[in-house]
Amino acid sequence: MTFGEQPAYLRVAGDLRKKIVDGSLPPHTRLPSQARIREEYGVSDTVALEARKVLMAEGLVEGRSGSGTYVRERPVPRRVARSGYRPDCGATPFRQEQADAAVRGTWESRSEQVEASGAIAERLDIRPGERVMCTKYVFRDAGEVMMLSTSWEPLAVTGRTPVMLPEEGPVGGMGVVERMAAIDVIVDNVTEEVGARPGLAEELLTLGGVPGHVVLVIQRTYFASGRPVETADVVVPADRYRVAYHLPVK
Repeated sequence: MTFGEQPAYLRVAGDLRKKIVDGSLPPHTRLPSQARIREEYGVSDTVALEARKVLMAEGLVEGRSGSGTYVRERPVPRRVARSGYRPDCGATPFRQEQADAAVRGTWESRSEQVEASGAIAERLDIRPGERVMCTKYVFRDAGEVMMLSTSWEPLAVTGRTPVMLPEEGPVGGMGVVERMAAIDVIVDNVTEEVGARPGLAEELLTLGGVPGHVVLVIQRTYFASGRPVETADVVVPADRYRVAYHLPVK
C-alpha cells in the first residue's frame, strides 16, 4: 500500500458512508449484504465485513435480529446551552445544566454517601477515601432522556447541614450556587472541560444509544474562594446534541 492510500475496507466504508449521507441509501434501507459488497467492490469477505463494522461503529447503521443491517435515521442535533453558574434565584438542576430559558425539562435523582476515589479526591482537593455525597441525575426533555450527570460534594463542606442532600431540605432541588449560599459558602468560579469518549454500556442503556456511540463528557467543578465544593460529570449523547456556550464579555 503506497503512502496516503487507504485500506480497502475504509475505501468501501467511505463510499457507503457517502451514499448514506447524500440519501442514496436513505434511513431504514437495508445495507447491501456482505456478498453484495464483495461483488460490487471486488473485495474479499473480510474487507466487506470490516467495512460494515466501521459503519456500525460510527452509528450510521444498526443490526436488526434476524433481518439484517439497516441505515439508521440520523437525528438533527439539538443544543445543550451552557453559560456557567447562574446566581439568580430559582436555578433548578435542569436549568443549571441547560442554560436555555426556553427549555423546560424534568429530572430524577438518587443520592448516597460514598468514599471519594482517587480521581474524584483530586478534583475536590481532598484525600482519597474521604466521604462525599454522590448524586446521580437523569435529565429529560419532552420525556426523552437527553443528559446524565453524576455530582460529588465533600461532606466536609455540606455534612450535617440543611443542604447535605441536594434534593431535600429548604433549598432542595435548587442549583449548587443557591444551596451553597444557604450555608454561607459563596461560589465565585466554575470550570468546565469538554471531552469525548465511547459511552459506557449503562450510560447508553439509559440514553437510548447503541454500543460504540460517542458521548460528550463535561467535567465541571464549582469553587468557593479557590476551594472545590462540587464536581460533576455531565454526559450528553454526541449524535443528538451539541454543547453551546454563552460567554459574556465583562
